[in-house]
Amino acid sequence: MLKVGVLGAGHLGKIHLRLLQQSDKYQLVGFFDPSKENAKKVVEEFGYTSFDSIESLIDAVEVVDIVTPTLSHFNCAKLAIEKGRHIFVEKPITKTVIEAEAIKTLASQHHVIGQVGHVERFNPAFTAIKDKIENPMFIECHRLAEFNPRGTDVPVVLDLMIHDIDIILSVVDSTVKNVHASGVAVISDTPDIANARIEFENGCVANLTASRISMKNMRKSRFFQKDAYISVNFLSKEAEVVRMKEVPKKPDEFAMILQNAEGVKKQIYFENPDVQNNNAILDELETFADAINNNTKPIVTLRQGTEALKVAQMIIDCFN
Repeated sequence: MLKVGVLGAGHLGKIHLRLLQQSDKYQLVGFFDPSKENAKKVVEEFGYTSFDSIESLIDAVEVVDIVTPTLSHFNCAKLAIEKGRHIFVEKPITKTVIEAEAIKTLASQHHVIGQVGHVERFNPAFTAIKDKIENPMFIECHRLAEFNPRGTDVPVVLDLMIHDIDIILSVVDSTVKNVHASGVAVISDTPDIANARIEFENGCVANLTASRISMKNMRKSRFFQKDAYISVNFLSKEAEVVRMKEVPKKPDEFAMILQNAEGVKKQIYFENPDVQNNNAILDELETFADAINNNTKPIVTLRQGTEALKVAQMIIDCFN
């Protein structure tokens, strides 16, 4: 079992603490939170061990789980890496691309393995269909959330949209060519709603909308590729694949058949992949333990976290 400590015991930090304690791949040593009042509450309620400083926690563990506000990710990661500790860092990897590149370099120099918490990669609806996504040419994503003061220290692009940016980069095998975007600050000092169009060198286009001031929650993505349409509902954990194939010689009488202007006929087939329920946060933490134990590449690397941040920054730059 890997000795692990958590930096940050806020809403998400407490979830990480609970899951790490349950996991048979980690030994939870304790946590550090800069708020003594909050740390005391967490100790009294859950019985976890609280450390007096970041340094003392890092010294006591092999793995550091960074679940602090984005602005502090860089300093926390730097301290851990320089002590030779493996790091799991919540998304976005850091506040700036320069910081992310520095973390990537430091990890390489100190032979440390790092993973970024892009949890939607572990969403069972996405894992059920990701192998069916082949060279998509148009992608549409909507990620809407009701207002919550948590996360408003950064633009909605870093708070919400970056989930979809990472998913898109994981399935589009091409470099970004152009980005067009607009964003509006409604309640916060930074944009609360944003729309972005990402164009790739291979011709793929992705249209993303994110809002943290919506009346309802929505997390849907749709992938369009030759002869197929794939839908993923990250919120309800449902997926659907709609395929168009050549019409058989003797089609079923209830078959759905389309015919284009040239007379070519295609039959529509619906697939609902088996979605296995899971705890995505536990999965991302435990696959990170596997990567450390086997000295293999994590599912979401520091490089991939950096690439997602780069695209996010390109979008944010369009607002100015």
